[in-house]
Amino acid sequence: QVQLVESGGGLVQPGGSLRLSCAASGSIFSINAMGWYRQAPGKQRELVATITSSGSTNYADSVKGRFTISRDNAKNTVYLQMSSLKPEDAAVYYCNAAVNLIGSTRNYWGQGTQVTVSS
Repeated sequence: QVQLVESGGGLVQPGGSLRLSCAASGSIFSINAMGWYRQAPGKQRELVATITSSGSTNYADSVKGRFTISRDNAKNTVYLQMSSLKPEDAAVYYCNAAVNLIGSTRNYWGQGTQVTVSS
């Protein structure tokens, strides 16, 4: 019914940049909030950034000033521009979307994309 597909993950050196994308497809009427979460080995999944349909953003303290979340509502796509990457940013990054379907509203998750920050 609804699929979220992330792209843009990979290997980057400390201080480098990556741009993640997440495209939602399927029987979507509209999308409320979209966000990025991450999970490192041995740790719980944590919120990175969220953005509402109107463009209001929220960031984890650890990424403020370095990451920027944005979205293209016409394409049902959310982006995460990551700059000044640190080793502690390494994790699997997951896209989340609160999707308004015909008859319901629910959260969907992408499969995740690996971000590795290493020299």
